[in-house]
This record gives sequence, C-alpha cells and structure tokens, in this order.
Amino acid sequence: MLYQLFEWLRSSGAKIPGGALFQFITFRVLLAVILSLVVTMVFGKRLIRILHAKQVGESVRELGLAGEQQKKGTPTMGGIIIILAIIVPTLLLADLHKAYIRLMIFGTLWLGLVGFVDDYLKLRAKRIAREQGIPYKKGDKDGLAGWFKVLGQVVLGVAVGATLLFNNNTKTYREFIGDKAPTTDTAVIKRVPFNGKERVFVQAKEPITTIPFVKTHEFNYARLLPQALRGLSWLLYIAIVVIIVIAVSNGANLTDGLDGLATGTSAVIGVCLGIFAYASGNILFADYLNIMYIPNLGELSIFIGALIGACVGFLWYNAYPAQVFMGDTGSLTLGGIIAALAIIVRKELLIPIFCGVFLVENLSVVIQVSYFKYTKKKYGEGRRIFLMSPLHHHYQKKGYHEAKIVTRFWIVTILCVAFAIVTLKIR
Repeated sequence: MLYQLFEWLRSSGAKIPGGALFQFITFRVLLAVILSLVVTMVFGKRLIRILHAKQVGESVRELGLAGEQQKKGTPTMGGIIIILAIIVPTLLLADLHKAYIRLMIFGTLWLGLVGFVDDYLKLRAKRIAREQGIPYKKGDKDGLAGWFKVLGQVVLGVAVGATLLFNNNTKTYREFIGDKAPTTDTAVIKRVPFNGKERVFVQAKEPITTIPFVKTHEFNYARLLPQALRGLSWLLYIAIVVIIVIAVSNGANLTDGLDGLATGTSAVIGVCLGIFAYASGNILFADYLNIMYIPNLGELSIFIGALIGACVGFLWYNAYPAQVFMGDTGSLTLGGIIAALAIIVRKELLIPIFCGVFLVENLSVVIQVSYFKYTKKKYGEGRRIFLMSPLHHHYQKKGYHEAKIVTRFWIVTILCVAFAIVTLKIR
C-alpha cells in the first residue's frame, strides 16, 4: 500500500523526501525484514498474554523425553504471529499488482486458516474434556481429519501450478545469445542488448524447471509423457506441484517438535530462496549465472524478506525454553510457503538439498513406520530402527540436550543451503 502510494505521488509529480527509495527492491526488502521483526516483537508478547488468558496451552504426551513436562501449558497457535509479520510488510511494501505477490498472500492466509482451524479444534476438545472431568489424551479424535489438511495443501498446489501455467504475468523466459536464438515464434521473443551481445529471451510455453549439476540445465516436464499425451503435460505439472507442497508442508510440520527447530530452519531456507528469487528476477544476474530469467520475480524478494524477519522475530519467543509454540497454524503455513516459493523460482528439484532437514525428518517417520509394520507382519513383533521418530526425538532419547539438537540441525541446514546456492555455478 505504501509502495502504491509513493508510486502514485511520484507519477503525479509530487516530490517527497526519500520517496524515490521505494523504487529500489533492495531497500524495500530490508525494510520488510525490519518491519516484520517489529511486528513480532510488538505484537508477539501481547498475543502470548492473550493465549495464556484463554488457556490456549499445549498438551504433552508421555513419551519419556527430557523436559517434556516443562512444556505443558505453553501457549500454542503462535503461528498467528508469523502470519501477521509476513502479511503486514508485504501489503505495505510490495507491488500488489504482481501475480506472484497475490499468489503468496493467498497461500499464506489459506494454509494459515487450515492450520488455525486444526489447532482450534484440538484446543476445544481439550477444553471439553476438562469441563467434563475426563482425562484428555492428545491424539484422540480431535482437530481436522488428516485428509482435510491434505485437501488444504492440494488447493494451494493447484493454485500455484495453475497460476504459473496460465497466468500471463508469470511466464518464464529461456535465454539465447545471437544466432543461437530460434527463428520461430518471434512474437514471444524479447531482444535485450547486453555486454556487447544481443540476448534473446524466448517465452517458455511448456512447464519447465532447473536441473542441478547439468550444463543444459532446463528440463521440460512434458518429456515424462509419451509423445501422444504431451498435450496433457499441464495435468502432470500440477500433480507434481501438489505432491511437492504436501511433502514440504508435512516435513515442516514434523520438524516442529523442538523449541526453535522449525522456525530457525525455515529462516535459513528463506535466505536461500531469497537469493534464488532475486537472481532469477534480475536480468544481469540471470545472464551471469546462465539461469532462467523470470520477469517480475524480484518483487517476491520483499515477501521473502518478511518471511525471514518473521521467523527470526518469532525465535525471540520460540527459542529454548519456548514461551509459545507455532502449532499447525505456523508449521503448515511455513512448509507450504517454502514449497510454493521453490516452485515459483523453478528450483523445486533442489528442495531435497536446501530442505534436507525436512526431508530427513519425513524419511525417518516413513522408514520407522514401514519397518515396524514389516517386522510385525514377518516376526509377529514390531521392531524399530530409530529409538523414536521423527529423527530429532531419536537424539533426545540418546540423551542430547534439546538446544544442542536444534543448533546442530540449524548448522546442517546452513550447509545444505550453501551447497544449494553453489549449484548455480556447478554444472
């Protein structure tokens, strides 16, 4: 809104001291980070007090983990703080006419709503049990049904895939140099003189993405289908997007089991995605790195800046010992945002690298459950590979302090993110 205001004033000839700064994306990104930190610090404490007054506390299962009883009663649904700290700076500082900004605002609010309803229903079930004087056991029939949460993730996946394919403002361009440019479809060609050579950007009509470590690094999803079915490649692409959104969103949800773990990990991943978005949306960096040029993508850096600031600010209250938990309101939202951003910048095949912690947490649960069922069927007794899953609980069972586990997972995420960024040059 502020961006639109300053743009209107500038176009009308009004001179406002400092108003020209709003034309620079880097300035608005830094301002978004600062503003999101302010929102979390100012409103975070107030919301925690409200949640305490409403007795919106976390229930803890008896799992034999160190420090679990100290967490009992800690307010949950703190993801509201993260959502506010993302949405407010984005509305104020981003160009709301950009399709990418509108898509991410929708995704944030939509998954935030799904997570909020899930948390609310769980808390209501606990309150009813308390009023009736019956013991409440976390995991009983409370909260949203699993299929309903998946449906919410599917809606976001379809929205992201359809927007990228069919919206004229979300097109991707392949780069060619000089005589290497195709001579057909000249209507979609953009010619840009740069560094003494003519760069030709041709609109990619098919769903494409980036393959890491490969010199010819663009991959067309249509190649996965037989020639006769390639007209349906849009269906395949949307299905792949939906799967990615579900996997990453659930990965973030599983990772949110220790104080500050999911929050800090998401902040580091946000830095990675911010670099990808800024590089792909800037013709100079896109040319230098020989990556796909995606017009209007730079504006998305403002949203990502707000995301990073929101996560770092939330850590003030969520770091060990946590004063508030984000709940599904926050974890489902953060996972969905990260998945959507990775798909938008055409780096979804790098997700196993920069979201390595989410991937390992997901796999540890799948491996544990699968092996338990297999051994129970074969030997009549279920056996386990890990002491407990997700993986962070395995290390808790081994006696590691919660803060040490979280810090080491952050370090692993930093290494994964650094390696993902390096892949821009390793081909």
